[in-house]
Amino acid sequence: MGKKNTLRIDPEIFKLPLKGADSHAHLTSFELVEDLDYHIERASLCGVRSIGNVFLGPKEYSEHKNIFEKFPNVFFILGMHPMDAAKCSEEVLCSMKESFKADDRIKALGEIGLDFYWKDCPADVQEDIFRRQIFLAKEVKRPIVIHSRDAAKDTIRILESEGCINYPILWHCFSGDAIMHLDRILGNEWHVSISGAVSYRSNEELRAAVKIIPCEKLLMETDSPYLSPEPWRGRVNSPPFIVFTAVTIAKEKNLDVAEVWTTCGDNTHKFFELT
Repeated sequence: MGKKNTLRIDPEIFKLPLKGADSHAHLTSFELVEDLDYHIERASLCGVRSIGNVFLGPKEYSEHKNIFEKFPNVFFILGMHPMDAAKCSEEVLCSMKESFKADDRIKALGEIGLDFYWKDCPADVQEDIFRRQIFLAKEVKRPIVIHSRDAAKDTIRILESEGCINYPILWHCFSGDAIMHLDRILGNEWHVSISGAVSYRSNEELRAAVKIIPCEKLLMETDSPYLSPEPWRGRVNSPPFIVFTAVTIAKEKNLDVAEVWTTCGDNTHKFFELT
């Protein structure tokens, strides 16, 4: 017997107001960049008023920043991913510093942190560059967007030791071992961002966490082109699909979808200081 076909629901059918936000997307990925106009315009039709595009280093930023000139609803996040920590020289840090000074569209430093799932970069190198980028974020007075995979305990240790309690920290793609440290993350007044993975049938632990995360600390993201939510799992993710993440969160918190949509959108605008 063949697999049952998945009903692909159009996100526009929810008719959500233009008050949502995708706090984290990789729009310059090859899966999305060739049809950039389509993805951004369709997101607006689905109620997404702002999208945070992540540039993984100054090279990607300098090569692609201009393609967003006609999309004022896209803001920028810039940083060196932990898997690229070995490439993060003093010259790279200086280049990022100058970019932050020159471009007010860059609203945060990220995604930075630790990744112990992949073994390509030594932990001590990751930690050193993580600390240096935390220092840079404070120097340029920007929030920090965290990447942490199989490294929550050490990520929190470093953030706390660098004086980031009550600093604007967003835990990107909150899931995995970070769930065990939710009380500490919230206790430090940090925010968490939920991806489409919350809709996966096996992700009961994340859905349980969503129920207790205060609405004022909650943001949403697609992490496009990755982590497409149900019912689009297995396809390239795109900002319009964040609608389905909102639907799942609303169900778990027993709230109206439009309320979750608007609250998370407002939280994104406040966190990144968007106008």
